[in-house]
Amino acid sequence: MELMIHSSSFLLPNTTAGEEEDNRRHSPTYALVLLNQRLPKFTPLLWQHARVRVCADGGANRVYDEMPLLFPHEDAAHVRRRFKPDVIKGDMDSIRSEVLSFYSELGTDVVDESDDQDTTDLHKCIAYINGVMPNVDKSSFCILVTGALGGRFDHEAGNLNVLHRFSTTRITLLSDECLIYLLPKTHRHEIHVNSSAEGPHCGLVPMGMPSGRTTTTGLQWDLNDAEMRFGGLVSTSNIVKAERVTVESDADLLWTISIKKF
Repeated sequence: MELMIHSSSFLLPNTTAGEEEDNRRHSPTYALVLLNQRLPKFTPLLWQHARVRVCADGGANRVYDEMPLLFPHEDAAHVRRRFKPDVIKGDMDSIRSEVLSFYSELGTDVVDESDDQDTTDLHKCIAYINGVMPNVDKSSFCILVTGALGGRFDHEAGNLNVLHRFSTTRITLLSDECLIYLLPKTHRHEIHVNSSAEGPHCGLVPMGMPSGRTTTTGLQWDLNDAEMRFGGLVSTSNIVKAERVTVESDADLLWTISIKKF
């Protein structure tokens, strides 16, 4: 079974010019999607890493309203111009008219898909990014999503469903408190833990179907061919004990780990 390696290097700031150039050569390619929930404090760092930045409908309101709050000593208009999304996409039922006009005048591409009510705004954004970056190396490409956690539970459930619907695309859901991504059963997984930015609390959750056998290393309470299912064992409130965690399972699992305060 092929090995899939995961890292949250996008949470680590570049400290020197030399390290920045080295990270650029070796780090994965990222795209950023911003949904209509509070921006994490590290959003500017994600913005810096991203090749393309897509606001899902009302996510543009969040960028317009909240980015200046992260730079309180700078002119708000200057911050808004500096953090201009490349694309605003969705059914356009949440974005304010003045926000839409502001970014349109700056050259942001607006894609109105109000005729499609069968998919979520996040689904639309993931499909768009996959369409505009068709030749990217999937093994070193990840879509980072802010605002996917918190708020209405049906929205959260829909965002988790997107992880499964696009299981061949690496997607990471982010909040100030934690991150979540899918570990497909088609691979063995090696998770490189950046202890300065994440952990120690973590979890493995079977979604869609039970796991008959899951084995891990690197956790305080490792699993050894363990069965996991709702109504039975679910590995919550586990603790990362090593810089590398390995996971192998016969079912798709969600990996989640806490994020330290920025």
